[in-house]
Amino acid sequence: MNATTSLPNIDEGRAKLDHPLIAIPSHDELIEQLFVRDLKLFVMSELEPVQAKIAKAEEAALPDSASNNRASQLRDSMSGHESFRSWLALKRESQRQLWETISESVARQAEELEALAAIKEPKGSVRTDPGFAAPDYILDGDIHLMPGGNAHDDNSILQGAVMDRGGAVYMLGRNGGMLNDLRGQTAMAHALTRYPDFAPARILDMGCGIGTSSVPAFNCFPDAEVHAVDVGASMLRYGHARAEHLGATIHFSQQSAEKTDFEDGSFDLVFSCILFHETSQDATLNILAESKRLLRPGGLAIHLEVPLLHDNTDLWTELSGELEAQYNNEPNWRGALTADYASLLGAAGLTDIQTGYQPTSLNAREGPFRFEPKSEGVFRSWFVASGIA
Repeated sequence: MNATTSLPNIDEGRAKLDHPLIAIPSHDELIEQLFVRDLKLFVMSELEPVQAKIAKAEEAALPDSASNNRASQLRDSMSGHESFRSWLALKRESQRQLWETISESVARQAEELEALAAIKEPKGSVRTDPGFAAPDYILDGDIHLMPGGNAHDDNSILQGAVMDRGGAVYMLGRNGGMLNDLRGQTAMAHALTRYPDFAPARILDMGCGIGTSSVPAFNCFPDAEVHAVDVGASMLRYGHARAEHLGATIHFSQQSAEKTDFEDGSFDLVFSCILFHETSQDATLNILAESKRLLRPGGLAIHLEVPLLHDNTDLWTELSGELEAQYNNEPNWRGALTADYASLLGAAGLTDIQTGYQPTSLNAREGPFRFEPKSEGVFRSWFVASGIA
């Protein structure tokens, strides 16, 4: 039996995907990517539940103490189990293999991708800064283990191409498939939940990456002028070309969300999606202050994070999240998931603050338009903190 007859349903032509710029794997590359996807699923859905059961028994046996770091105590207990150590090793190895296979596939297609990214008459723009210095929390480790990290730049679009394809495989297709846009859809749905007739004239996406959340913002508010900032020049070049192929007019610029060059009060909506856990505690305060500075009076700030705040989870989920942060290089996981966002937004000068969980939206204009005090689970809802300038 040849490869074609044994795998009749595997066909990844550009016309079958969500946008024409994404890297298309060859037959063998696709098999590798599917293997990595299935390995990650096996580690997550078959091995992790076993560890959760062991952890529940270990938690019950933990000594009573005044410690406020029970997750650390549980980790010490779990470390005595060989299966726990093997599970951690497989989590790390599956992530390493993901980037290896994606990077090789993207490198093979470099010339074709660069040609596709050469937009003749762009409606949006991209502005990079050769003298830009990325913050230490970006440079200290390769976030998500992506080789080179978010700020890597070789004057090409390739780091952005790696992030795009890798993000879809990393999320196992559960975050909006190849578009990877459910977080942006959900953030915009939150804006419409608060204000059904909201019609911002200018929007800023802080920490936009390759623009996966910027495009939903444009699609939700097509009359708005949409800007997006991030630290990586390669990601921004790719994000600009990607947005153009998707018909979204977005103005990308290489800036830190902590301090931008936009004028005071120049936006009606400022938002971010899963930004804080990839920064630092000081940066979080700076980004909130910058959000307030950039908003016009009455403007709306929306900051979306993973739905795993420690006051909403059990001890194993808390420990599992911290292991994910350590083994997947998330620089501010604990800080982001233990923050008192109502107090932080208030300290930044925002008012009418709301914190809670917005159900995942496939299309912001179609809802769901409800905001709940409790999470419905990972990928089913997202934590959101919002406030008015």
